[in-house]
Amino acid sequence: MTWTERLGELGITLPPPAAPVAAYVPAVRNGNLVYTSGQLPIVDGELTLHGKVSDGAEGVVEPAEAKAAARQCAINALAAINGLVGVDSVVRIVKVVGFVASAPGFTGQPGVVNGASEFLGEVFGDAGVHARSAVGVAELPLGAPVEVELVAEVG
Repeated sequence: MTWTERLGELGITLPPPAAPVAAYVPAVRNGNLVYTSGQLPIVDGELTLHGKVSDGAEGVVEPAEAKAAARQCAINALAAINGLVGVDSVVRIVKVVGFVASAPGFTGQPGVVNGASEFLGEVFGDAGVHARSAVGVAELPLGAPVEVELVAEVG
């Protein structure tokens, strides 16, 4: 089974790579590695969530919402890879870095970034097991609550 077929089983069609919002490209290949730029939770050209992540504070993004947004970021990262070399060329996911716009006192960044990691496991199985960083930050581009980048080995 190809990765494209696996995505289809999960009901996912990769979108076109998200258009850069500054001076960069969605993904770059160096040897057998593809590095994606940071991907935001964008669907149909629109950011799906805005704000900082917190546990229970009024007017902020709930961790479960941010986790779902991290999943969308991973879908967009795969779209960037697909646009450069084709997702079926992925051998394994090597590294995931997730940034979480965090309200003061929020320490649940790993749980948020699990949205990306768990999704990659669903798609790639053992080839989706990766090294990872989950980092809390003050702000993200466009007011996004989460941003994900990844490194993939390709054949």
